[in-house]
Amino acid sequence: MKKTKLIKDFNERELIDLCESFDFPKFHGSQIYKWLFQKKCNTINEMTNIPQKLKEKLSTNYKINCLKIFKQNKSKIDNTTKFLLETHDKKYIEAVSMIDNNRHTVCISSQIGCNVDCDFCATGKMGITRNLSSGEITEQLLIVNKHINRKITNVVFMGMGEPFLNYKQVINAAKLFNNRSGINLSSQRITISTVGIIPKIKQYSEEGHKYKLAISLNSNHQSQRVQIMPISKIHTINDLIKSVWYYHKKSKRLATFEYVLMENVNDSSSDAERLINLIGDLPCKINLIPYNEIDGPFKRPSDERIKRFVKAIKNTNFIVTVRWSKGTDINSGCGQLAILES
Repeated sequence: MKKTKLIKDFNERELIDLCESFDFPKFHGSQIYKWLFQKKCNTINEMTNIPQKLKEKLSTNYKINCLKIFKQNKSKIDNTTKFLLETHDKKYIEAVSMIDNNRHTVCISSQIGCNVDCDFCATGKMGITRNLSSGEITEQLLIVNKHINRKITNVVFMGMGEPFLNYKQVINAAKLFNNRSGINLSSQRITISTVGIIPKIKQYSEEGHKYKLAISLNSNHQSQRVQIMPISKIHTINDLIKSVWYYHKKSKRLATFEYVLMENVNDSSSDAERLINLIGDLPCKINLIPYNEIDGPFKRPSDERIKRFVKAIKNTNFIVTVRWSKGTDINSGCGQLAILES
């Protein structure tokens, strides 16, 4: 029988059910889960407390690994490493390891490419190939864990793709990261970012997930956002703000608005004032991200303009931080991930 299913796509309950379907005790499902995500084994034969006949069943029907490292780049300016990973169908995705003092953050991809088509993002130039499965998403983290000798403290769904357009698999992967029997990351160490797929924000709110939510806002009014983020034609900026209000009321948590600063686009003092008015008294965080340049018309503001914008929104009722991207010399910064055909 051809092995087409990745065993890492299964959660613990599904592995228990799988073992029972093979007429083996269900406790082996939990054992297999721990081997995959806690002990991080590379082959089914490494599962020493699993019956040989069950291992043969698994080996015959399921793949344990579906990604391999095609290329690995280490930044010369900071402690960042970018992994170019090849999928089972010969496609490519990127994952990034970023170490800053005691914090080791892994930025993972949720799709091969992206169909949201934000003008300032390199991934959007790829178009969309397909969604990643939860196992393919999870395996990115396991690969980084194996090749970078630092404990992973944080995971962000901010790599290639729009996570909320692959909602089910992203949530399944986040649950795997959070499960105590597996990778065991705190839910508050897991951040899911979206450009603002409003029905999914509402679903996420209603389902009560505890992972952090980040919204790529990047603008302060509708006409401007439509120009740089075409998704705004469907999900307007006012409706987006309303959906984040809904999230806050349901969860009692603060969403983070990500705002990429682009020179002479959204970085003026009047832009800062419009941003303040747009958010109003919505409890939230603002994460300002100086633009990381790619081939295109947008430019990074000068340090003086960045400081002026930060100062203009500092004395407000929301929390303001500035994210200086890591690994920009190897195109690992925010908005730089892409696999483009030559």
